[in-house]
Amino acid sequence: MNGDVCCDLPLEEMLEFHKCLGTGDRFLIMATDATRQQSMKFGCIVEDPNTHEVMHYVEKPATFVSTTINCGLYLFTPGIFKFIRIAFLEHQNQLNYDLRPSCKETIHLEREICQPLAGSGTLFVYHTNRFWSQIKFAGAVIYANRHILSLYERTHPHRLAKMSIPSSSNLQMLDDPINSSLVVMNGKCQPSICGPIIIGHVFIHPTASIDRTAVIGPNVSIGERAVIQAGVRLRECIVLRDVEIRAHACCLNAVIGWNTVIGEWARVEGTPNDPNPNKQFTKLEVLPVFNVKGQLNPSITVIGSNVEIPPEVIVLNCIVLPHKELSQSARNQIIL
Repeated sequence: MNGDVCCDLPLEEMLEFHKCLGTGDRFLIMATDATRQQSMKFGCIVEDPNTHEVMHYVEKPATFVSTTINCGLYLFTPGIFKFIRIAFLEHQNQLNYDLRPSCKETIHLEREICQPLAGSGTLFVYHTNRFWSQIKFAGAVIYANRHILSLYERTHPHRLAKMSIPSSSNLQMLDDPINSSLVVMNGKCQPSICGPIIIGHVFIHPTASIDRTAVIGPNVSIGERAVIQAGVRLRECIVLRDVEIRAHACCLNAVIGWNTVIGEWARVEGTPNDPNPNKQFTKLEVLPVFNVKGQLNPSITVIGSNVEIPPEVIVLNCIVLPHKELSQSARNQIIL
């Protein structure tokens, strides 16, 4: 499995499919569909529609080959080492005329294993329609976090935070989607008094400290020993270990690094970079950091570790490197 992918892995289904392929050397690639334009940024697979055998494989072709792309997840039997050995020996026998040092032990799985195996009767495709995304840049983790939390609801619902409602005969939930985080007690509408207001899918580490007046969600993950003070608003963000977000601060579409402190009434906000929902099979676009004019492309705001953000400032569409102390608001910048 490649280390830069995030997905709902259908491992049991892949194993069952692999058993149906018979004995001997049978290897499996997990694949999904992409748009015609985006497919050329991935490994492209041409398969036999009847047997699902890989007939042709090209890694990031210059021209269109297929909309079936490699997900970077493989199911191999021990027989794969025979082919890895062949690739390794070919490396050792190659003459290197480059004066720069190179490592002959490095083997590229897609180019040197999958590509030669195409059409040999040993490499097959398993198609999936489940969630899959590459994590090629920091902002992609917000998109992945949303889907992982959604997956938790189906597979590990106990991991998701639930809003605590006080037990009372005079209490009822307010039947209003806009004010669904409010309760009616003794005829008066007021926030839940037993814990933070939770909206949608939220993960909170058991050691985190959350004030009961904070509003969390949707799609928020809070790490261990994080401190969220009164009136804080968090939405579409990841708060890592030992972060302190002080009273009435707001974080939207952001990743907050370890040991960072965000001051009172500060606002940290980024711009989401989600796939186009109107295009079938579209994937998350990996945008360059800068546009053709040399300007920073709007994206998720990423705050590095041990950063201090003062009270009452705005940090918008920024990348802040670790160990920085901000003294004023910042927009569309990389703060070194």
